[in-house]
Amino acid sequence: MLRIGRKATCMACKSLVSNNMGIRFRVPLQKLHPLSRAIHHRYCGNTNPQRTPHRTAARYFTSISRLPMRPPKPNPGSGGHNYQQQRNFWVARLAARLLRLRYILLGSAVGGGYTAKKTYDEWKDMLPDFSEYNWVIPDFVWELSEQIDLDKLAKALPEMEEIAKLLPDLDKIGENFTFLKSLLSSETSSDPALKATDASSSASHDAGDKQYKKQGLLGELILIQQQIQRHEEEVRRAAATNSARPPSPESSPSASPSPSPPQLNRKSSDREKIDQLQEELLRTQLKYQRMLERLEKENKELRKVVLQKDDKGIHQRKLKKSLIDLYSEVLDILSDYDANYNTQDHLPRVVVVGDQSAGKTSVLEMIAQARIFPRGSGEMMTRSPVKVTLSEGPHHVAIFKDSGREFDLTKEEDLAALRHEIELRMRKSVKEGQTVSSETISLSVKGPGIQRMVLVDLPGVISTVTTGMASDTKDTIFSISKAYMQNPNAIILCIQDGSVDAERSIVTDLVSQMDPQGRRTIFVLTKVDLAEKNLASPSRIQQIVEGKLFPMKALGYFAVVTGKGSTGESIESIKDYEEYFFQNSRLLRDGMLKAHQVTTKNLSLAVSDCFWKMVRESVEQQADVFKASRFNLETEWKNNYPRLRELDRNELFEKAKNEILDEVISLSQVTPQHWEAILQKKLWERVSTHVIENIYLPAAQTMDSGTFNTTVDIKLKQWTDKQLPHKALEVAWETLQEEFARFMAEYRGKDQDDIFDKLKEAVKDEGIKRHKWNERALDSLRVIQHNALEDRSITDKPQWDAAIQFMEETLQSRLRDTESVIKDMVGPDWKQRWLNWKNRTPDQHIRNETKNELDRLLKLHDDHTAYLANDEVTTVRKNLEGRGVEVDPVLIKDTWHQLYRRHFLQKALSHCNLCKRGFYYYQRHFVDSELECNDVVLFWRIQRMLLITANTLRQQLTNTEVRRLEKNVKEVLDDFGEDTEKKTQLITGRRVQLAEDLKKVREIQEKLEAFIEALHKEK
Repeated sequence: MLRIGRKATCMACKSLVSNNMGIRFRVPLQKLHPLSRAIHHRYCGNTNPQRTPHRTAARYFTSISRLPMRPPKPNPGSGGHNYQQQRNFWVARLAARLLRLRYILLGSAVGGGYTAKKTYDEWKDMLPDFSEYNWVIPDFVWELSEQIDLDKLAKALPEMEEIAKLLPDLDKIGENFTFLKSLLSSETSSDPALKATDASSSASHDAGDKQYKKQGLLGELILIQQQIQRHEEEVRRAAATNSARPPSPESSPSASPSPSPPQLNRKSSDREKIDQLQEELLRTQLKYQRMLERLEKENKELRKVVLQKDDKGIHQRKLKKSLIDLYSEVLDILSDYDANYNTQDHLPRVVVVGDQSAGKTSVLEMIAQARIFPRGSGEMMTRSPVKVTLSEGPHHVAIFKDSGREFDLTKEEDLAALRHEIELRMRKSVKEGQTVSSETISLSVKGPGIQRMVLVDLPGVISTVTTGMASDTKDTIFSISKAYMQNPNAIILCIQDGSVDAERSIVTDLVSQMDPQGRRTIFVLTKVDLAEKNLASPSRIQQIVEGKLFPMKALGYFAVVTGKGSTGESIESIKDYEEYFFQNSRLLRDGMLKAHQVTTKNLSLAVSDCFWKMVRESVEQQADVFKASRFNLETEWKNNYPRLRELDRNELFEKAKNEILDEVISLSQVTPQHWEAILQKKLWERVSTHVIENIYLPAAQTMDSGTFNTTVDIKLKQWTDKQLPHKALEVAWETLQEEFARFMAEYRGKDQDDIFDKLKEAVKDEGIKRHKWNERALDSLRVIQHNALEDRSITDKPQWDAAIQFMEETLQSRLRDTESVIKDMVGPDWKQRWLNWKNRTPDQHIRNETKNELDRLLKLHDDHTAYLANDEVTTVRKNLEGRGVEVDPVLIKDTWHQLYRRHFLQKALSHCNLCKRGFYYYQRHFVDSELECNDVVLFWRIQRMLLITANTLRQQLTNTEVRRLEKNVKEVLDDFGEDTEKKTQLITGRRVQLAEDLKKVREIQEKLEAFIEALHKEK
C-alpha cells in the first residue's frame, strides 16, 4: 500500500475529482486502488525525493505503463494554452479512463473467481467421507430411488381443473334458492289477504331480512323459514280475531234470531280468509319441503361423487376415522367393560323403545335408509339389543364390529344375507332356556346423506308371556330397557303404535318413570295412515302429538308412516308413500299436525341434533370421571404391587403360555440314559408280579430242566402276545406324563408366579387327555420283545453275574414283601408285645396258630408242592381244633400261600448263591453236573427284554411322542386363548382384576380424549 499525503496528489487525480464532475469533496489517494494510483502517478512528478517513482509498481501490475511518455500537465488554475486544451478534451480523457477500467473489472472477476474456487475446494476437502455411512440407509430406499420415476409421478397427479370439477356447483344451488324465493314471493303477491298481512308485518322484519341476505344461501333459507312462520302467525291471528270478536246487538238473545245479511257476509268472508290462509300456508310448506328435498338430493349426489373420488386416493392422504366412528368405539369398549365389571357409563346414545310390533325397527330402518333387520308377522324378532352406528360415507354399506365383511345395502342379496346374519347372532346370544339376551350386537351403517348418531334397538316390551317363551321374558325385557334408559344422558326414542288404542300402551308408562320431566324423550307416533283411517275422531291424534293424552312428557312429538305393512317394500317406495299421504292428509290441512312434525326425515334430523347436543354437553364430564377412576386404580396398584408390571389377563396368559412351552421343550433335552433307566425300572415294577407268580413259580414246580424250559417258553409266548406290549406302552405313557409334571414342578420353584398354577394344571391335564399313543408301534414292539425273550445265549461271565444280581435283588425284594404280609397276618411277636405294649387281635391269634401248624408241615416236607391237598387241609384244621382254635379252610389256604412263597423264595435265594459259580457248567449245558441254573437264564432273558424294550420306547418317546405332546399342548393353549371364559376361570385374583380395570379405563380415557379433540376441531 502506498502512503502519500494529500499534497502529493497528481494533477490527473485532481482532475478526476474536480468540481466540473459534480463531486464536492476530494477523495484522498489512500482510498484509491493501488493499481489506479500506479496508473495515475505514472506521469506525475515525484514530490518526495526519498522515494522512487511508482513506475515499477505500474509495470508489475499492467502493461499500460509501456505507453509513450507525456509531459506533465500544468495546474488548471495557472491558465494558458495547456489549460484550455485540457478543458476542451476532458470528455475524451474520461472515456479513456473508463475503457481502461474494464480491464481492472475483468481482472478482479478472474481473481475473485479463482479465490472462490480455491475456498470451495478447501471447504469440500474438510468435509468427511459420507460414503462410509451408506449402510445406515436401508437397501430398499436405494432400490426405490432407482425404481420410482418422479416424472411419471408428477404427470399422474390431477390438474387443478379436474379437482375443481369435483366441487359442488354453488351457482346452481344459488339459482335453486333464487327460484324458490321467487316462487314464494309470487305466491304471496297473488293473494290480496296475504299481501295485506305481509305489508303490516314487513316493517318489523326488514332489518333482519337485510342481515340474512348478507349471509348468502343459508340466509336465504332462513328467510324462507321466517316467511312460513309469519304465515302461521297470521293464520293464528285471524282465527283468534274471529273467535274473540264481540257479538253485535242484532245477535243478542233479545233480538231477532236471524242475523242480518251484512253480518253473514262478514263472517263468511272471515272464514274464507282463514281457510285461504291455511291452504296457502300448507302449499308454501309443501313447496318448501320439496325444494329442500331437491337441494338435499343434489347435494347428496355431489357429496357422493366427492367421497368416491377421495376414496380412490386423489389426495393420497392417510384415512382418519370419522367423529361418529370414534364415539362408537368408545361405546363398544364401555359395553364390554360394563358386561365384565358391572360399571355404568353415562355417555349419550339413542335408545329406541316401544311395544312389540309398534314399528320401532321400521323407524330405525327408515333412519338408516335400508331394510337391515329381520322381520316377522306379530312374532318377536328383536331378541337382543342391536347398536347401530350411523355415519356418512361414499357407499351404502353395513359392517359388524367383529367382522371384516361389508354388506352392500344397494343389493338385495346382501340385504338378505345381512338380515340372516343378524338373526343368527341374536339366536346365538340367547342362552338355552331363555327368550331374549342382554348381549349387544354392534353394527355400523354408512351411506351418503345419513345422519350421524348411535342408536340402540331394544326388544319390544310385552304385556303377556306366550307359549314358547321363557317365564321371565317380560321381566328380562323390562330390566334391559331400564338399564339403557336409566342413563341420564341417553335419548329415549319412544315409539307408539298409532293404529291401536292409546290405553293399551305399556312403554309410555315405563318411559314416564325413567324420564318424568321429558327432558330427553322424543315421542314418535307410527302408522298414522291407519290411525287416520280407523279413528272416528282425528283430534285424538292431535292430542297425542301435543302431549295431552299420555301422562308422559317429551322434548318433541313426531308422526311418521313406515309403509303399507308389506315386507317387500323398499325404502324409496315407503318415502314416496309417506310424502303422498301427508300431502293429502287432512291432519296437515286442518292444522292438527305441523310440517316439521311429520316424516321420518324430519325425525332423523331432530334426533341427530338432540344427540350431538347431548354429546357436547356430557362427554367432557364423563372423561373427567374416567380420569379420576384411572388415578384411583393406579394408586391402588402402586401401593399393593409396586414391583410388578401391570399385566392384564391376556398378557398373563401369554407369559404362562411361553413358560409352559419352554417346559414341554425341556422334555426333548432329557438324556437317553435317563429315559431308559426310568422306563426299565417302571416296566419291571409293572410286570414283576406276573413274572414271579405266573411264570417262575409254576415252572419251578417241575421236576427236570426240560420241563422247566418248556413251561417258561410257553408262558413267555402267551405273555408276549397278549399283555406285555400293552403294559410297555402304558408304562411309557405314564413315564412321559410324570416327566412332564416333574419339569413343570421344577420350573415352578424358580421364582414362578403362583397365579399360573391353576392354568398350568389345567393345560397339563387337558394335554395328557388329548394325547393318544401311536398304536402302530404296538406290533413292532411285540416282535422286538418276542425276539428278545427267545434268545438264551449268555455270551460272557459279566452278563451271567448281572443276571445273578438281578435275580437276587428281585427275590430279596419279594421276600421282604412276603415277610411283611405274614407279619401283618399274625400280628406283633413276643418282643413287640412286651416292649411296645401291643396285643394280637383274635383273627391274628388264629392266623398265628395256623402259621405255626403249617410251618411244622413244611419242615417235614421240604419239597412240598405249592398247593395243599384237601386231606392236608383237614389234618391241619383238626390239629388246630384239638388246641381249641376254630379255623376256616379258606384261611388255612391263604396262610399256606404266603408261607409257601416265603419258603420258595428262601430256597431260590440259596440256589442263586450256588449258581454264582455256575457259568462254567452253563457253557457245558450242565452236562455231568448236579447244578442246574435254568432260573438264572430265565432272569437273564427277562432282563435283556427289559433293556431292549426300554431302548425301543425311548426312541419312540424322543422321536415321536414328545413332539406330539408338544403339539397337543400348543393346541390346548390356543383353545384356551380363544376362550375368554376359560381364561377368566383359570387366571383369577385381585391383581388380575385390577390390571384389567386399568387397561380398560386407560383405553376408554384415551379414546374419549381423542374424540373430544376431534369434536373441538369440528366446532
